Amino acid sequence: MKIICIGRNYVAHAKELNNPLPSEPVFFMKPDTSLIIRNRPFFYPEISSDIHYEVELVIKIRKNGRHILEKFASTYYDEIGIGIDFTARDIQQKCKEKGLPWEPAKAFDGSAPVSGFIALEQFSDQDNIGFSLLKNGEKVQDGNSGLMIFDFNRIIAHVSRFVTLRMGDLIYTGTPAGVGPVAIGDTLEAFIEERNMLTCKIK
Repeated sequence: MKIICIGRNYVAHAKELNNPLPSEPVFFMKPDTSLIIRNRPFFYPEISSDIHYEVELVIKIRKNGRHILEKFASTYYDEIGIGIDFTARDIQQKCKEKGLPWEPAKAFDGSAPVSGFIALEQFSDQDNIGFSLLKNGEKVQDGNSGLMIFDFNRIIAHVSRFVTLRMGDLIYTGTPAGVGPVAIGDTLEAFIEERNMLTCKIK
C-alpha cells in the first residue's frame, strides 16, 4: 500500500503559499509509516518547530490499474475518507530554496492521519463534497471537491501514467486554503459534510 498526495490542487491554497498554479497534477508520496489510524494522537516530532495541518479528502483505490483513461477512472474508487497531510513547513522551505525533494518535510512518521472510509454512493452529488477542519473547536479550513483544479478522475488518470495503482492505495487529493501551525495540546477534528470523521490530538 502506498500513499499518493496531490499538491496545489486548490487555487486559494496555492495563492496563500505564493505557489504558481499547476498545469497538471503535482504529486508526491508518503510511506505507510506516515499513517495514523483510529484517531490515535500525533506526536510532535523533534525534527521541526513549524508543523502545519492540511486537511484533504482521501480516496481509496479498489482495484489495480495503470495507464488508466480518465473516462474509466471512476471505476477505480468507490469510497472516500478524510486525512491530514502534516507538513514540516520550516524543512519544506529549506528544500524549496535548495531545489531538493520534499520527503523530509512530508513523509516523516505520523504525517498522514486518516479516517475510516464511507461509500461514495451515500452522497447525492459526488462532484461537490464539502469538508472542513476544526482546530480546538474553531473552523480553520473549509473546502469542497467541486473547487479542485483537478478532479478525482483526472488525478487517477495522471498518476497512473507514472505509477501503477494497487488495491488499497490512498490518494490525498489536495488541501484548500487556511493551512496553519499546530502546537502540543491542540485537537484537530475533520469533517466530511456534517460527519465528524477524524479526531487527532497533538502530543
